[in-house]
Amino acid sequence: MRKKRPIILAIVGDSAAGKSTLTNGLVKILGEDRVTAICTDDYHKYDRKERAALGITPLHPDCNYMDVMQLHMERMHYGQPILKPVYDHDNGMLTRPEYVIPKEFVIVEGLLGFSSPVLEQFYDVKVFLDPPEDLRAVWKLRRDTTKRGYTIEEVKAEMKKRECDTQAFIRPQRSRADIVVQFYPSEGSDPEKNGSHLNVRLVLRPTIPHPDLSYLVDGSQPAAPGIRLELGRDNGLPVDFLEIDGNVSSEHAQQLEDAIWSHLPDLRSLREEAFGDYQDRAETKHSHPLALAQLLITYHLLRKYNNLEQIPMASPVAALSRLQSGEGEKV
Repeated sequence: MRKKRPIILAIVGDSAAGKSTLTNGLVKILGEDRVTAICTDDYHKYDRKERAALGITPLHPDCNYMDVMQLHMERMHYGQPILKPVYDHDNGMLTRPEYVIPKEFVIVEGLLGFSSPVLEQFYDVKVFLDPPEDLRAVWKLRRDTTKRGYTIEEVKAEMKKRECDTQAFIRPQRSRADIVVQFYPSEGSDPEKNGSHLNVRLVLRPTIPHPDLSYLVDGSQPAAPGIRLELGRDNGLPVDFLEIDGNVSSEHAQQLEDAIWSHLPDLRSLREEAFGDYQDRAETKHSHPLALAQLLITYHLLRKYNNLEQIPMASPVAALSRLQSGEGEKV
């Protein structure tokens, strides 16, 4: 029998938007033995000191080996191993490359994951993280000062320096996502203290089929306070909005969880406590909205995996055209 190719998920968002947190939960649900997770920050051309000297930010494509990233995504798409560069966030240095063999599922998270049509063609599901800027600033200050050795003043200066590139290169990718995930605090609340009570809004675009959650609107079951499914428009196009309040009860979160698990018969059901975790400084905390967002994305990966025989691979002709046009890696 023909070996199934990997199912590839791309998670894109600005620095400290929550990409690694989302990825960690997906790995727990699917199982570490089935998932290869990589970060596209590893494709930086320059280390931290070189970027400072050159006056370039890691958000700019010119600061990254985009051609190598494209070549590696193509190889992963076909189930082939890669020799991936490695960037160490702890010290800002480029280190020894890593040999990576794709497993059943590949999660690619980073800043520029679907910034070009060439990259887009290799993904089965695309997710964009879009927290409000004031909340992302809180997360970035907290992470970079506690884990990456920056001072508060250095983080604030770097965010100001990056804003132009964020506008030019990161935010435009939002329109290319199948699912947009936005965690946000309730009106009038303090993002610093909201934590596990953050709400989440999921923009579900019709570019991929979503699980049947009609029970939320058809009256077949009592309404679940704190969970809403509504039809609306995003960028002028029709979408579904799935809203989950941060203070949703465990009982009502369980209803939605059960509805999603019912579409995943081939995956061992885990209790929600096994995922949906995030780090708040040195403390691990749990969020119902985060867990449910992770479970919904898992549904899409499993659906793609089970329907793999009907999913075409990216055309090698497209890759050849890319190389001939000079867009790919020069060899």
